[in-house]
Amino acid sequence: MEGSDRIRAIMSALRVSDAVSVAELAVEHAVSEMTIRRDLDELARQGVVRRVRGGAVSLLLRGEEPPFGVREREAVEAKRRIAAEVSALLADGEAVLLDGGTTGLEIARAIHDRRMTVLPLSLQSAHELGTAPRIRLVLPGGEVRPGELSLIGPMTENAIRSLRFDTAIIGCCGLSAEHGITSHDLADVAVKQAAIASARRVIAAADSGKFARTAFGAVCPVDRLDMVVTDTAIPQAEHDALTAAGVVVRTV
Repeated sequence: MEGSDRIRAIMSALRVSDAVSVAELAVEHAVSEMTIRRDLDELARQGVVRRVRGGAVSLLLRGEEPPFGVREREAVEAKRRIAAEVSALLADGEAVLLDGGTTGLEIARAIHDRRMTVLPLSLQSAHELGTAPRIRLVLPGGEVRPGELSLIGPMTENAIRSLRFDTAIIGCCGLSAEHGITSHDLADVAVKQAAIASARRVIAAADSGKFARTAFGAVCPVDRLDMVVTDTAIPQAEHDALTAAGVVVRTV
């Protein structure tokens, strides 16, 4: 198992248990204890765990999301396939709002050479699209959320409300037919709601892992979505429930 895969597995274990053991992880992943210590040190630098003798304790509260740098390593190939599919769903000339987050960044990379107007809600995506030869880049202003580098607050919301988009591409912390789209950050909830209200079409882009989570803030029920683009590991029950609610589900 590669280092990035192993760290993702450790993160999954931390979602189940509040503490992990170096010795147990070394046996589970068939690597040395030194290798596991390096992995845990990396997670400690990210603010995910606190190192203790023989292991580590999770620092993530249930109402918080993992740091951007950690999430960027999760479901990487699935996010790239989702990004390619979302790009294929967009027409040249569209006005597109692109949500922040790690999937949003992959989508920015996928549409780099397309011809469209894009308002990105993160500085990472804005940087990616800043060199795009045929992208008309529009920035909304607002407060920059530390760590995420996403744009939030009244200035961002007002800028979004003053515009109309062909498509809003929305990311999320959690997604389910029962709870809809959810997000850990309440300021982000308000920005997503403004984006959804200003768009003719709403596409939720989320890897299948998001269907196992429900975050603190409710963004919208699924009947506000036109389409969900996800990977093939989406739970069948969620797929069927979304389809029954009138949402088109595209799996890649």
